[in-house]
Amino acid sequence: MVFRPWLNSVAAVAVLLSLGGCGSKPSGSATGAGVVKKDFKIGWSIYTGWMPWAYAQQSGIVKKWADKYGIEIRMVQVNDYVESVNQYAAGKLDGVVCTTMDALTIPAAGGKDTTVLLIGDYSDGNDGVVLKNGRTMADIKGRSVKLVELSVSHFLLARGLELSGMKLADVKTVNTGDADIVGAFASPTVNAVVTWNPQLSTIRTTPGATQVFDSSKIPNEILDTLNVSTATLKANPNLGKALAGIWYETMAIMTRDDAAGRAARATMAKAAGTTEASFDEQLKTTHLYAKPQDAVAYAENPNLITVTDRVRQFSFAHGLFGPSAKSVDTIGITFAGGKTLGDTKNVKLRFDPSFMKLAADGKL
Repeated sequence: MVFRPWLNSVAAVAVLLSLGGCGSKPSGSATGAGVVKKDFKIGWSIYTGWMPWAYAQQSGIVKKWADKYGIEIRMVQVNDYVESVNQYAAGKLDGVVCTTMDALTIPAAGGKDTTVLLIGDYSDGNDGVVLKNGRTMADIKGRSVKLVELSVSHFLLARGLELSGMKLADVKTVNTGDADIVGAFASPTVNAVVTWNPQLSTIRTTPGATQVFDSSKIPNEILDTLNVSTATLKANPNLGKALAGIWYETMAIMTRDDAAGRAARATMAKAAGTTEASFDEQLKTTHLYAKPQDAVAYAENPNLITVTDRVRQFSFAHGLFGPSAKSVDTIGITFAGGKTLGDTKNVKLRFDPSFMKLAADGKL
């Protein structure tokens, strides 16, 4: 499975309540004392843009950088994506790869102060809207649309409708598991779905199917990042340095058009349970921030604030900040240059480009 869904609304509320809800201060918040330690666990799950972490561990790159800083880093594969984010929110992992949307609506909304350490990639066509008997997004009006509700698919649908002069009320969404979406679209009674790769690539081959909208139309809005506990990072800055070193060395290898690069991508494809050809196709619709200079430039780009504001507005409107959230400004989000969205006294999500800058300046 190659995906990044949000929690459904029931599970979201359960996680928020278990963590104390918006504004709570669990152990491990930035205002608490982080523990100085040597052993760290970073969670990952299968998705095109996260397979470099699997390769880095298998190839010894993780150990190389961990050894350099005198620490141990264990990349922990969690088969269920949502569970990986839940484990991080519960303190069982020191960091996790997820979308900025999930970092905001699960750990941050639950009160866990979280730092966006690395900007990894954005979906540049990995997520799409597909119709039968329709040629444009306008043809979706009035239809029942199968998708994973309150996921990046739901967000993509909302943006596609908005850009086409419509709103979510113009369709009826039907919650459908990602494992069931391909089979559902094969039914004669289903004529509209929203999903992600690899399911999307399969659905597009269905006779009569037309992809009418995809994530390439909303660059950087489905943004995939490496997120770590702010308190842990503050107490253990070498963790951040090692993780940045791991990521950019891996990027340098996998983006090469030579035998080493092809071998790296083949290893990632195998770990993802797909073919080399399919993995390379998915990479074409995954915009990797392979160079630290590019990642830093985007971290300092005002557009990051703009798209993050869209995400938080959607999240609050759909109750993903929890029942105690009174406004979209309940959660504070900080960016490069000291800029903030939301409550400056309740900052729970921090975009920190400092470790990416170290990589860009060759100072790791």
